[in-house]
Order: sequence, then C-alpha cells, then structure tokens
Amino acid sequence: MEVPPFLLLAVSMAVVVLLPECTLSAQSQVTYSSRLFSGEMRASKMGQVADDWPEDGSLGYYRRLMNNDVERQKMNVGSHHQLLFPSAGSKTMSGGNDLGWLHYTYIAVGMPSVSFLVAIDTGSDLLWLPCDCVQCAPLSENDENEYNPSHSSTSKSITCSHELCQLGQTCKSPKQPCPYTVNYASTATSSSGSLVEDIIHLASDGVNASNTYVRAPIIIGCGKKQSGGYLEGIAPDGLLGLGLGEVSVPSLLAKSGVTRNTFSLCFGESGSGNIYFGDQGLSTQRTTPFLPIDGKYIAYIIGVENFCIGTNCLDQTSFKAQFDSGTTFTSLPDGIYKAVVEEFDRQANAIKITFEGIPFEYCYRTSSQELPETPSVAIKLSVNNTFLVRDPLFIVNDSQGGIVGFCLAVQSSPNEMGLIGQNFMKGYRLVFDRENLTLGWSRSRSDLLQAWTVGFQLLLSTLMVITPSFDHVFLGLPLKGEETLGSNASSPTSLPATEQQRGPPHAHAVSPAFAGRTPSKSSANFISNSSCLILLLFHQLWCKYHSSF
Repeated sequence: MEVPPFLLLAVSMAVVVLLPECTLSAQSQVTYSSRLFSGEMRASKMGQVADDWPEDGSLGYYRRLMNNDVERQKMNVGSHHQLLFPSAGSKTMSGGNDLGWLHYTYIAVGMPSVSFLVAIDTGSDLLWLPCDCVQCAPLSENDENEYNPSHSSTSKSITCSHELCQLGQTCKSPKQPCPYTVNYASTATSSSGSLVEDIIHLASDGVNASNTYVRAPIIIGCGKKQSGGYLEGIAPDGLLGLGLGEVSVPSLLAKSGVTRNTFSLCFGESGSGNIYFGDQGLSTQRTTPFLPIDGKYIAYIIGVENFCIGTNCLDQTSFKAQFDSGTTFTSLPDGIYKAVVEEFDRQANAIKITFEGIPFEYCYRTSSQELPETPSVAIKLSVNNTFLVRDPLFIVNDSQGGIVGFCLAVQSSPNEMGLIGQNFMKGYRLVFDRENLTLGWSRSRSDLLQAWTVGFQLLLSTLMVITPSFDHVFLGLPLKGEETLGSNASSPTSLPATEQQRGPPHAHAVSPAFAGRTPSKSSANFISNSSCLILLLFHQLWCKYHSSF
C-alpha cells in the first residue's frame, strides 16, 4: 500500500521533534498525485523543470498527468481478487466545460497499441472510437487519435453472422461487416459504423497476479459517423460504455475470465478519480439492489424510497433512477423535482436569482467568497440505506473566478425514471457488482486522505502554539472510543440522513484540537508524555486509514 505522504511527514516530525537523539538514515522521495493538476507536477520530474508542459485542459495535458502512473496505481484497495485497470493508469479526470463535464480515462487498444482519451459512460454498452471517419469531431490535437483496424495486427472484423451482431438481420450477406448504430439520450446524438474485435491493454494490481500486464479481447465500434454533441467536442476521442450489455468491456473481460464481473468508479470531489475492473469493494460498503425492467436487467437502475432535504424526507417521492456516469447532472421526474426544489428553497437561507446561461431553475446569490450553509441532500434507498449527496451544488463564478452564486444542480425530466448523474456520484467509490446485481458505495480514498490531511494540519498548528516552558498547555487528544478527528465525525461508510453540509460543498468539517491549562510539570515530563500521546495518535490515524481500504 502506498503510504500517505502526510503520515510519513507526521512520523518524521514526531521522531525529529520529540526524539532529537534519533537520526533519519533514509531520504524521502516526494511524488505528486495527478489528481491535484498542480504546478508542482509541472516543475518536477527528477528535479528538472519541464518547459514543454501542454496547455491546461488539452488532451496532452491530461496525458502528461497520467504518464508513468502505472506503478503508483498498484495499491491495495481492499479487494481479495485481481484488479485490472487501463495500462496508462487507473486515473480518471473531469474534462470540464469544453468536454461536457464528463469524466475521461486513457485506454490503449490494438497492436501496436494506440491510446484514446474516452468518456466513461455507465449508461451505454459499446466502446466506440473515431475510425475511418466520414463524420467525426475534428482531431485538433496531436494527442487525439483515429482508430484504424488495418493498422492493428490483432484486429478482426465482426461479421453479420456473429452472435453479438444485433443488426445482423439487416445485412444482405452474413459475411458482411456487422453494422452498429447507438442513439443516445442527448438530442440527435449518435454514433454509427461497424464492429471489430481487437485487444485492450490492461495492468494488474499485483495482488494474486502472475503478470503485470494483461491483453484481453474486446469489441470496438469503428465509429465512422458521429452526430449531435459528439461533433461539438464531447467525447472527441471515443466513449467507453460500461453497461450491462454483452458487448460492454466489463462483460467481455468477465467472459474471458481475466477478472470478476464487477467494476468500480471513483469520482473525487476534486475532479479526479479511478476506475478498476474486478473490484468488489469493501466488506463495510453499503449496497442497494439493481432493479429489472420487464424481468430483464438492462441498466443500473435502483429504487429510491424517499428524497431527503435536510432532516425532512419527503412523502410521495419514491421513483426509479438509473446511475448514469454519461449524464453530467441529475434529472428527476417532474413531480419529484418540484417537491425537492421547493423544499430546498424553503430551507435555503439565500436570495433566489436567475443566472443567464445556467440551466438550473433554483439558483441563489451569495455576497461573499464563502457559500452560506445549505440543507443536505440525500436519497433514501432500500433496507433504509441513505446515500448522502456530497456535492449537490453548481457554483457560479464571475470572470475573475470569484463566487457570485450557486444552484441546486438538478433538472426536471418528463420521464418517469430519473437519472443519477455524475454530480451526485462525487466523493464515493461506487461498485457496480454485476455478479450480485447490486450497487455498492463507500467514501472515496482521495477524499478520506483530504480529511486526514486537514486533521494533521490542525495538529501541527496546535504544536506551533506550545509555549517554550511547556508548563501551561496540553493537547486535546482523543480518549479511547472517541473519533480521531472529532467526536461527532462519522465513519467513512456511515451516511446518516441528517448529516448537514457546512460551508462550501468541498469543505470537510473537523473538530479542532484545543488548548487548556494544566498543573505545572517539568518540560522533560511533558515532552516524554506528549511523545507517547502523539505517536499513539499517528498510530491511530494509520490504523484507521489502513482499515478503510
């Protein structure tokens, strides 16, 4: 397991500050996570400044962030079976407004392998790539590629007689290439072409695995013609369908026996995340069953019993909803939407306003750079499980980047079924268990690390205010049975319906360490006792972190 950098720093400080007679014999190597999209990464590669860093938001920018990432992905994420992820790394990232706010990851296909930055979509089945293009989005950057089956030694044509050719009956001859057409929910958005078989390059996590890299056969849509949003910059390099259909990558990986028939997605609140094939999640995760439609499991559909705003779980707000990462923002059936937004508006302590160009009806003005306290948003699922939405707001910024308002990021839909978009998925490790037909969720690793970091920073700030004599200050360390980061903190997988948001949606509230007066003791005794207590605290932090994964 990769040791969190702040824990390494914490232990080093405890040894250096509290045990000055000890020396460190090893040097620490600092690495930067690509999830930060930071300037530190740009200026650091073996101590040398990178002058050719690509433009922010470009495909080259995302590719650079994921380069040389494979080894760092081989971490223990709590599964007892082999995990697989794209050979370029497990990282996913939000494409921002220019790429439709969808999440993307790099995959490599064919031999020799060619990389594509594909949108991640749990609402469809097929992996398609721009190929032999008749009508595709323009390839404006060197990092965008076009798939050419004739250039791959491992590609095979799928004919109309193939068992997975759904449009085979439309062919004039069974030996013709199998055509495909996929129509998406977005207006006039589609992809069409022909099916081919090729290989995808994956890496294993190294747990119970004899090989580091895996090549597995998959079916690819040779996307000759795209329409709608796909011509306007959304998924310009292709789309990775992760649905329940037989042609989806998870289905084909499980069929070939390289991993379990399950996968996980983690969309961190910072805009980055991970994808793992074969991940069954934590034993402590919460779950809810997928529901069939007309007796068939065709999509990741769950049952919502109640929609909750603050402490009020609304009556008559039960509905079915599809978990669809290919949908940016959550949409609710008309009646449910009206009840939810009106209750949110009743509880919100803010002035309602309309922002030009913003697609949300319930928006509010804020006069400071900090958001006001807003009611929590949660959905109550089967077996009384509650899914707390960690980031239900859309922040409105001015031209200088300052916060001028926020909106409840839900939309109304005339359909009876709702769509849970990726904005409701943030902050969780979501496990799409296709073997047991359940959705599992637990707090994401990156967001837990952020919470631990905040706690450690508070501890450091407390240490810095200790007076020179150490005679009148003591640290408020937790007693046995108390939470390390505050007695009111919940466990990583606990999602009470009454949990409230405090401040900005990305903030994590923690109880600060406190100082007080204690009977006068010698500095030596204080340092000795504090050494034990602080080391015990870091031991507690490490054990809690390790047990979470």
